[in-house]
Amino acid sequence: MKAVNIQNISIGKNNPLVLIAGPCVIEDAERTLRIGRAIKEIADRLGIGYIFKASYDKANRSSFNSFRGPGIEEGLTILARIKKELAVPVLSDIHGVEQVEPAAGVLDVLQIPAFLCRQTDLVYQAAVTGRPVNVKKGQFLAPGDMKNVVQKILEAGNENILLTERGTTFGYNNLVVDMRSLPIMRSFGYPVVFDATHSVQLPGGAGTSSSGQREYVEYLTRAAVAAGVDALFMEVHDNPLEALSDGPNMLYIEQLEPLLRDVLAIDAIVKKY
Repeated sequence: MKAVNIQNISIGKNNPLVLIAGPCVIEDAERTLRIGRAIKEIADRLGIGYIFKASYDKANRSSFNSFRGPGIEEGLTILARIKKELAVPVLSDIHGVEQVEPAAGVLDVLQIPAFLCRQTDLVYQAAVTGRPVNVKKGQFLAPGDMKNVVQKILEAGNENILLTERGTTFGYNNLVVDMRSLPIMRSFGYPVVFDATHSVQLPGGAGTSSSGQREYVEYLTRAAVAAGVDALFMEVHDNPLEALSDGPNMLYIEQLEPLLRDVLAIDAIVKKY
């Protein structure tokens, strides 16, 4: 397996588990920075590599009136500040080819949202930048189909590829995680990430917004790490009840450290440290 290097963090190839975490969306600069700082303190205590995540625009919302974030210009400014002040790599979603160049000027990882994972132009142009590209597997795809996505990135001469499992559509307003998808996608030779919080989302489950079942995050996370994933993706908030996007499936910050302690122990067994 190829390792993907992001600043001083190495993902895959039997390296220790890495954490990608932050709030779902940038709500305001100070709160976003505060959440990132709290997560970094936990990551530093536990010795886990940390990449900050927050979206500058949530383009895929249930309702036209749902909060989307500050937009690309202000959002990238905030992410650049977080990158500098916390001294961590940053990741965010891109939604169109016109966003690729400005986003690549700030972001250490370009993320392709699940519903856009088959958009050839977007995937290819992200790959052309040479930045690591994290592609979320669409809820409508079999894990084997992600091999075609990998090939699109390789066509651009980029081998810095991450593949993320975030659940598969299971009837209406529900997702299920098939743990077989994790070794299947790892067999392509690139690191696999498990999105622990979106996997318990209930898309559109609240009518004009998505719902979620955060009480199951810990169970799926432990199972995924036992299956041998290379990184965890988690959305975390200081008060999910106040969150402007994906509150029902986000973790409280205080839930994060005990769960990470558990999964780091599991990761050490799986990778035989």
